[in-house]
Amino acid sequence: MTGTGRTARATCLGLLVLLGGLVGVPAGADAPLIVLDQTQLPFDLGPGHPANNPARPANSPNAPWNSAGNTANSTSAWENQPTNPANEKRLIITADGTVLGYYATNAGGVLNLFDVNGRRIAYRPARGTRSLFTTSGQWCVTVDGGRQGFVLAVTRSCAAGFSR
Repeated sequence: MTGTGRTARATCLGLLVLLGGLVGVPAGADAPLIVLDQTQLPFDLGPGHPANNPARPANSPNAPWNSAGNTANSTSAWENQPTNPANEKRLIITADGTVLGYYATNAGGVLNLFDVNGRRIAYRPARGTRSLFTTSGQWCVTVDGGRQGFVLAVTRSCAAGFSR
């Protein structure tokens, strides 16, 4: 990576962390959601990077652990239910504090994002990428993790999935 690429990546990640720190996060909520312009992301965080590419077999919605058919990704699994008290501590919120949903990790390490009604919106495969994909396999999010949770930087179309 060139010096310019490292600088752009550091600036983008710094912005995500800063935005995450500025969001008025209610107690227990640790996943602020911000809308981003995907064209402003450095290459290694966007969908063009091989690890983040939706066409990569490990990122596919048909891969066994990512699949909607896997009961570990279903709202019927206790870990994924909106009524599970643990999910009250894993909220996805907006800058104004609006709760959009929650997240839960399945036994295979896949991170699932759900709306407030328990509908699965997106997933992050267990390994190899910081990107999340819609249940139909479209790239929609880059995740920046930190000591106090993570920030979800999503495209407009992915953010719209939470309000359907």
